[in-house]
Amino acid sequence: MECVSALHHNKRKTNYHIHLIFSERKLLPEPNVKIATRSVFFDETGKRVRTKKEISGEGGQIRKGCTVIKKGEVYESHLFTVKDDRFKSEIFLREVKEVYTNLINLHIENPEQHLKVFDKNSVYLPTKKIGKNNPKAAEIEADNAARQEWNRTADMALVTGISEAKILEVKQTEIHDKVSQSIRKGGWLPDLFRSIVNKAKDFLQNLIREHGMPPKPTLSINMTEFRTMRNLMIRVQDEARAVRSLQEEVPKLKEQLSEVKGIFKGKERKALTERIQQTEKEISERLDKLPDILREDGYPDVQAFMATYREAEAVVEQYNRDLAEWERQVKQKSRPPRPPERESVRNRLRQLQEQGRQQKPRKKSFDRER
Repeated sequence: MECVSALHHNKRKTNYHIHLIFSERKLLPEPNVKIATRSVFFDETGKRVRTKKEISGEGGQIRKGCTVIKKGEVYESHLFTVKDDRFKSEIFLREVKEVYTNLINLHIENPEQHLKVFDKNSVYLPTKKIGKNNPKAAEIEADNAARQEWNRTADMALVTGISEAKILEVKQTEIHDKVSQSIRKGGWLPDLFRSIVNKAKDFLQNLIREHGMPPKPTLSINMTEFRTMRNLMIRVQDEARAVRSLQEEVPKLKEQLSEVKGIFKGKERKALTERIQQTEKEISERLDKLPDILREDGYPDVQAFMATYREAEAVVEQYNRDLAEWERQVKQKSRPPRPPERESVRNRLRQLQEQGRQQKPRKKSFDRER
């Protein structure tokens, strides 16, 4: 197929993307020409009619705008095949996105800037790029804001200790299933979609409150690599605790505001309103900062770090169990096996860290799918 593509980016070169234009038809080796075996008549609208009389006026003359193709003349010519329906399929769209994303990445030297096709199976919701002069810019912006709130809450849930599987379950039942049902009933309704996403976010926040923050992880052996990860875990958990404290403060402030009534309470109401706005702003800023803490250490997002940390934690716990068993056998004066090797555990941790950092970030802004 004929195809043309262009790689674009913004001034800061943080938003690489492809504009891809291609034909859905193939050029025929020879034009497909149809020759009239008898005279063919078309009325003013281009519709084919059976007889000359149907396009003739009162005097027998052909009406203006009507067409007659005489016998032996070409009445239809095709240079291309019919459109290939495969290009409208999800499978093709997914494939071509993968191919061109890989092509872009060949020309991006910094691995941290490599692109990735959005993973529909992640805990996050994709957002959509707002182009210039888009008449639906306000609607898309509101839609993106709801999606970003869900993504931030998903980060909080991961840090809190809620399993990725549970978050995906909430995403499926509370968002995808309900949106699909809504579309079947009334079509695409942006306001209803945002309402569904906000309710799902509230549902996930309730799970976070019920689950509670896990205790800070501890490690009894001297292992620098895991201690670094543990400290990073403590930082994001401390940040999450601070966010939760602020989130619990907002309803209390709003309740105070509702109780402040009367003509002479204007200053007090204004002060409470400003405090609520400031607290909500601080919550938003802290939630945005949460994944940045991990990016500083090379992890693309919270989901990637948590998956790496849990694996590393399991490796260390197994080492501790093996060491405890070895010490038990030593005390019993039996012939003990060789003690577990710290070096092998250290190497495994380094391998897990490298894998976690090499995961490409899931895009949470710009396009629903690249």
